[in-house]
Amino acid sequence: MLLELRQAWCGTPFPGEPPSVPSHRAATAPRIPATRLALHHFDASYSLHLGALWPSVRAGLLCEQKYGALLNNFAAADHVPEELELLDATDFISEASLKMQQWQRGAAVGEAASGCQEGSGEGRTGMQAEMVTQAEMSPPLCASISSKIKCYTFPRGDITRFRPARPDGLGLLDYYLMDAASLLPVLALNVQPDDFVLDLCAAPGGKTLALLQTGFCGHLAANDVSVSRTKRLYQILHSYVPREVGDTVSVTSYDGRDWDQVKGGTFHKVLVDVPCTTDRHSAMEEDNNIFHKRRTKERQMLPMLQLQLLMAGILAARPGGAVVYSTCSLSPLQNECVVERALDVARAQFNISLHTEDLSHFRTLFQDTFSFFSDCQLGELVLPHLTANFGPMYFCKLRRV
Repeated sequence: MLLELRQAWCGTPFPGEPPSVPSHRAATAPRIPATRLALHHFDASYSLHLGALWPSVRAGLLCEQKYGALLNNFAAADHVPEELELLDATDFISEASLKMQQWQRGAAVGEAASGCQEGSGEGRTGMQAEMVTQAEMSPPLCASISSKIKCYTFPRGDITRFRPARPDGLGLLDYYLMDAASLLPVLALNVQPDDFVLDLCAAPGGKTLALLQTGFCGHLAANDVSVSRTKRLYQILHSYVPREVGDTVSVTSYDGRDWDQVKGGTFHKVLVDVPCTTDRHSAMEEDNNIFHKRRTKERQMLPMLQLQLLMAGILAARPGGAVVYSTCSLSPLQNECVVERALDVARAQFNISLHTEDLSHFRTLFQDTFSFFSDCQLGELVLPHLTANFGPMYFCKLRRV
């Protein structure tokens, strides 16, 4: 199966990718910037995938990214929320929690009204039915959004920048600046008290730090194959996490594809945030750009690598455990297609049944902060948009049955 996937995905260039230059012409061919190659590829493939949405998404990719401030619960920084609120920033996670509580109250009223109307033959109104449906969909998120994770963002259309993070009296920084959409896979994971959690591709460390902010991890294994990126992860932990909390984190540099050989079937929750085309970086930065000609083969192999990492994450989860797969790409080949293949491989080769969890309530809860793609077949996708320039961020949740 894996060999067939390798042949299917890696035998031809990506859609819209220009053919490679023959070696005898390479010396004289003009050097095309990697960012231009990336945009050429994106224009060819994403215009088909996103249709009329692509021009606005493209504009978002080429403009300055918007950030959120993930509060550090381990720092002595009680003044920070007030400081940020004076700047008109709000904690988008707490706002979603309040919205969910309003839905639940509305659902209770709707149920009562429906009961009173049964004798007269009248049913729920459309609005009441919608509130009940939303309230029924929301509980999977309850534990996550009532946890300690707090992230402040500026309103739609507000391009104010956050000040740099500052240390408290013990040297711990007060918040971590990150793409706020990167928190959605962590929220989807829904970590519960004393869970054993694996962050399979952890560096540079933003999602690892967010997992620790839940206060629920019984143990957190943070792994990344790159030793240099792992050093960055250590720096994040040192700057934001006290030593006693850091002792609950084990940092390793294994090849994530082999993780099941290390500790298979042991984790309650697994985050698989895979390497991808990193669309925003590829469209904007020449440095370390995966669309450089010398990285063509590596780019073509990405879906296979992503599948192997997701399979390792599935095998690392215990029965009943959950796996969240995520990328920062718009590509369906790297998103839904990888998940679909993993479902097939898990069933055919390992006799593992997986349930794909419905995350559509994320769209409703967080629609004031992010722009979501409404036609995602599996999982959810945050689209860059000039008024809410987060993402791209794809995430999908699987549960071992």
